[in-house]
Amino acid sequence: MTTSEFPLPLLKELERLENRLKEIPAEPGVYFMKDANERIIYIGKSRKLRSRVRSYFRDSQRLSERIATMVRLVVEIEFIVTDTEAEALALEANLIKQHQPYFNVLLKDDKKYPYVCITWSEDYPRFFITRKRFLGKEKDKFYGPYTDSRLLREILRLCKRIFPLRQRPQPLFKDRPCLNYDLGRCPGVCQSLVSPEEYRKTVQKVAMVFQGRTAELIDILTEQMHKQSSDLNFESAARIRDQIAGLKSLSSGEKVSLPNDTVSRDAIALAMDAQHACVQLFQIRAGQLVGRLAFVAEVPRPPSSPPPPLSPSPHSPLPTTHFEGAVLQRVLEEHYQTAEDVEIPTEILVQHDLVDGEILADVLTQRKGRKVTIVSPQRQMKAELIEMVERNAQYELQRLQKLSDRNSQAVEDLAAILDLPELPHRIEGYDISHIQGSNAVASQVVFIDGMPAKQHYRHYKIKNPTVTIGHSDDFASLAEVIGRRFRKYIEDPQLQRMGNPDWPDLVMIDGGKGQLSSVISVLQDMNLLEDLRVVSLAKKREEIFLPGESQPLETEAEQPGVQLLRRLRDEAHRFAVTFHQNQRTNKMRRSRLDEVPGLGHHRQKQLLGHFRSVDYIRQASPQQLAEVPGIGPRLAQEIYDYFHPN
Repeated sequence: MTTSEFPLPLLKELERLENRLKEIPAEPGVYFMKDANERIIYIGKSRKLRSRVRSYFRDSQRLSERIATMVRLVVEIEFIVTDTEAEALALEANLIKQHQPYFNVLLKDDKKYPYVCITWSEDYPRFFITRKRFLGKEKDKFYGPYTDSRLLREILRLCKRIFPLRQRPQPLFKDRPCLNYDLGRCPGVCQSLVSPEEYRKTVQKVAMVFQGRTAELIDILTEQMHKQSSDLNFESAARIRDQIAGLKSLSSGEKVSLPNDTVSRDAIALAMDAQHACVQLFQIRAGQLVGRLAFVAEVPRPPSSPPPPLSPSPHSPLPTTHFEGAVLQRVLEEHYQTAEDVEIPTEILVQHDLVDGEILADVLTQRKGRKVTIVSPQRQMKAELIEMVERNAQYELQRLQKLSDRNSQAVEDLAAILDLPELPHRIEGYDISHIQGSNAVASQVVFIDGMPAKQHYRHYKIKNPTVTIGHSDDFASLAEVIGRRFRKYIEDPQLQRMGNPDWPDLVMIDGGKGQLSSVISVLQDMNLLEDLRVVSLAKKREEIFLPGESQPLETEAEQPGVQLLRRLRDEAHRFAVTFHQNQRTNKMRRSRLDEVPGLGHHRQKQLLGHFRSVDYIRQASPQQLAEVPGIGPRLAQEIYDYFHPN
């Protein structure tokens, strides 16, 4: 393989780097960083492209660990010039949403706070709570994140009582609605007793609650109630009256007293230490606090800027700096990227002046169609509101600091136990799950700085032909999984190991000396053992084994480092067992369908998606079976004959 096939990073070809930087104009626009595989790993914007891109490669520039790692992987830089900074801002938002670059995440994806998702991509949209954003289709809409999951579930429950919505994720009966339809709590979605257009109108009303437009919704319903009453439709008017009463009880929460209660506002503030910024955003509509969103930004403070005190007075805001304004600016940009135009408030109160506040205000004004102002209040009631938001952010920061201190202590203790030269940043744990060899699977879980990083979790189906029902082999299964996990570093010799965010500092195997030996053997065959530290944790006595050592390390079960490995081991076990149960359930569901001649995997999925269970498929007539896409009359008859041989 030649060097041309695997381009070197720009930091290793200084002449090519300098030539490339000279080609970048000093105009507004968007820039792309690409790695050796031509994948976009970072997208940014700037009013002066050349100066901004050059700053990444200056020796004097102190970068965060995340960005420094990204710079070491850059092999090419591309750019798009725009006429104005506002165009660059909008273009950057669209490109990040399209490409989702690995290093472009300012906000931590720690799955901590829940969102509400409405599946607008479906004919009959569903509501559900999730901690994973952007998992749905393009038309699906996410609202949040919300700080109080209990309150969020209560709001969803009340919405299902106030409005006629689907109450079950799956229909209870095949050919008739359940009791919820008779009680008027569900319009009969499972049997299509309500048209998709009519049902979506109901869902749009509920969506207004999560958009902070409850007062507007009450006004609309009040007008509809008066109209129904004038038309002598008293039952319909009474139903709307009950909905209005439910909405008023739903929104009878905290009041925020401000001079103009008719203006919709967002108030944002942060509290930060040397490593984290905890951001709180309060959504205030018609004088009511309708939502409190939380974000955690991992943005280390530049060395030239002293860290704030860990416990400042709640009424003493941090001194305004360019850095705090940049954090607030980025959080607002990411938040409003996914917000609908009607959700954008007419006034945004910020704790610190934004870096490009005027540009952001212009972009939001164009989207909303009304003037949107961004101000940093200094006195009176609006300033008191910002202080309240900051105080909540400070409490969240203190909680995060306690959690971070516990994890730091555990990581330091683990490094001391294993005599590691540096603190392990990325730790991976592996486990095997099966029942006497059937449906054997494996899990890979990842902890970053002692915290679960679920976006990096993976699961594996064991492919070893010797692992079958009645014959299990955990040693061979672990060897297979480790080989598949690190195979790419053998197939691509140019792939960097040390400094690569995908390369673990420590690998933990669930098991004893036997499991560890099988993993060590495959890593030796791949010539990776010198760069990789591997240990195992036995279940019974919580003993830690090292390669080549016959006796476990002398540790105590309650040591912070051992507890960290136990949390990693338990998480790997949970993830493996869950995947194994899903595989076993799917196999049981499909076992009878596999025996139907001419019925492949794709058509099985279509049948199960339509009928929901094998029992319903068995009860269906040939005509009903033929209604499923991809199942023609001939195949429908064959399926029917299989289940009805007489």
